[in-house]
Amino acid sequence: MAGTIEVLVAGGEADPGPPLGPELGPTPVDVQAVVQEINEQTDAFDGMEVPVTIEYDDDGSFTIEVGVPPTAELIKDEADFDTGSGEPQENFVADLSIEQLKKIAEQKSSDLLSYDIRNAAKEVAGTCVTLGVTIDGEDARTFKQRMASGEYDDQFAEEAAAA
Repeated sequence: MAGTIEVLVAGGEADPGPPLGPELGPTPVDVQAVVQEINEQTDAFDGMEVPVTIEYDDDGSFTIEVGVPPTAELIKDEADFDTGSGEPQENFVADLSIEQLKKIAEQKSSDLLSYDIRNAAKEVAGTCVTLGVTIDGEDARTFKQRMASGEYDDQFAEEAAAA
């Protein structure tokens, strides 16, 4: 009777109620133990919807795999806004610092196609373009061009050396 359950939960705020409780109730796992482990693993994504996969066996053992929220959600959370701009090339809704951009790139790096944080940051900057978010006070497209020309190499030097 082993199986897999996939749910979206609020980071660090899972509880035995829906959507987890009804899914886990008929299984042999300890629901409270699953909830506790999910909260521990998703604490960094405080309040954001996080995809979680729970695999369980007949003996009550389980493993939990936590996904990463969409890049746009990480940007919205970090820059503290609810919705992107309807005209992202003209009206900007928020600004990210280089440090915030790096933080998001590091959080999302396992889900991106990039080999290093520098390129992951470029991918995150691309999402900033579509949301109407500036980076370090300038249009994200301009930031990406300046990054490609090597202007931000010193901020990403330690990651490049580690790769």
